[in-house]
Amino acid sequence: MKHIFNVKGMSCGHCEKTVIKALKKVDEQAIVQVSLDEERVEVQSSQTDQRLIEAIENEGYTVVR
Repeated sequence: MKHIFNVKGMSCGHCEKTVIKALKKVDEQAIVQVSLDEERVEVQSSQTDQRLIEAIENEGYTVVR
């Protein structure tokens, strides 16, 4: 399932790697694409939106719904 999130607070490559790592902890098979310019994260994963959002927010970023 494809999930698309608007994520505030990402501004650099380190942020991108942090978000990807957090999502891979929830689903190691996830395919993650991050666009810093658009503040968007696309995730191909079998996990629920809620689990993925929690993973992102636990790293200090805000998911805007």
